[in-house]
This record gives sequence, C-alpha cells and structure tokens, in this order.
Amino acid sequence: MAFSAVIRRASAAAAVKAYAGFCRRSRRSHHFAALQPFLPGTMLSRGERNRVPSSISPLARFFSSLSKKQDAELLQIIESEIQCAKEDIREVEEVSKEFPFEIQDDEGANIVILRREYFGENIEVVVSMPNIDVDPDHNEGEDDQGSRGDEKANQPTIPLTVNISKGKGVNLEFCCTAYADELVVDSLSLHKTEESEDRLLAYEGPDFDDLDENLRKAFQKYLEMRAISPSTTSYLYEYMVNKEDREYLRWMQTVRQFIEK
Repeated sequence: MAFSAVIRRASAAAAVKAYAGFCRRSRRSHHFAALQPFLPGTMLSRGERNRVPSSISPLARFFSSLSKKQDAELLQIIESEIQCAKEDIREVEEVSKEFPFEIQDDEGANIVILRREYFGENIEVVVSMPNIDVDPDHNEGEDDQGSRGDEKANQPTIPLTVNISKGKGVNLEFCCTAYADELVVDSLSLHKTEESEDRLLAYEGPDFDDLDENLRKAFQKYLEMRAISPSTTSYLYEYMVNKEDREYLRWMQTVRQFIEK
C-alpha cells in the first residue's frame, strides 16, 4: 500500500511538472509570435521581414520627394540669377603702368589694398566694397540742378582709408569717400605706430568739416600729391563696382554647388 501510494504521488508530480513545462513553452511561443513584428530584422526570417509593416517609409518618401522638388526650383532660380550676374560684369581697363600703386586683390575678399612708397613715406589705401544709398524722398519733378544732386546722392560710393606712415611715431589716417568723379575727406586722425590695444591718441582732433576751409583744401592737395586724387579714385570706382559683381557671381556659384551636393 505504501509503495503504491509513493508510485501514484510520483506519477502525479511528474504529470504536473510536464504540464507546467508545456504551459511555459506555449506561453513563450505565443509571446514570441506576438512580438515578432517589432523585433529587429536580424531576428526574423526573410519571409517574415517582408511581412513587417513599414508605416514610416511612405512619409519619409513623401518628404524626400518634396525636398528634391523644392531644391530643383531653388536651383532654377539660382541659375537664372547667375546668368544675370554674368551679364552685369563689365570689362575693366587694364591697370596702366603709370598707375602709382601696387594692387592687392585677393579672390573672395571684400577689400582691395593699394601700396606705394613716396619719398620715404609708406602709403597704404584700403578700398572697401561700394555702398549704395538710395534716397527714398527723391521727386521726379525737381529741376535739373536738383536732379543732378539726387543722381550723385544715389550713385555708389567707395569708402577709402588712407594710412600714411614715416617709420616710428604716429601715422596719419584719412577716411574718405570716393564718387565717380570726386574724392571727399570725411575724417582725419593720428594713430600710434607701436603695437598696442589702443592705437588711437587720447585727443582725436576736431571733425574734419570743422576745420578752416583753406586747411581742408590744403589736406586735399596733400592727398593729391600722393596720388590719392580723382583720377586714381575714378579708376578704383569702376574697379570696385566690377569686383563686387565678380564676387557676387562667385558667391552664387558656390551656393549652387552646395545645393547640388
């Protein structure tokens, strides 16, 4: 009796254990089947991967197509602008051998530097890109004299900074504005030649317009003797207007290359 009871209990325990194992395997299989669509592709068979839904791909393809279309439209506009920029570029006369300055014109720079020596003086002129200030209050009904004044006010101007040094000590610096046929001195200042954080002298001097008229004319003559004259600035005027057109064309071509990548 006792032995039979032991056999029955052992058989019952084995049956329960086998059933529990079966249930665990069934649950794992069920859970794995439910998770298969969300598992990485490396854990799925080729057929199962083909059946995995992709809800993001259509949206990604839509935005990719839209982006390419917009880029193509932008490139068309850029190409049109490049063609217009090419038409705006004019030929500038070659620098005459009699031109008194050495010209440093680096591609991509927004300035041109002129250098020369004049009886022991070192002269450096920094020529900036043209400024265009259009007067919004211009009236077409004004007389000829007023129209000529407005025409000059609306034409591009070239900022110049003229630095004249004589070795150690101080430098004389003129800030000027060049028109097509005129040079106007805006300011005059002295700077220390020694390298320091504050090269400007404590007393900056009066405004140039506040100087006596004869003194202003004398300074104009001083610059003309050093070839800072209307004949020089007239050439620089055309040169810088052309340089701005060339740099704009180069800039647009670089933008196009970036968009096309």
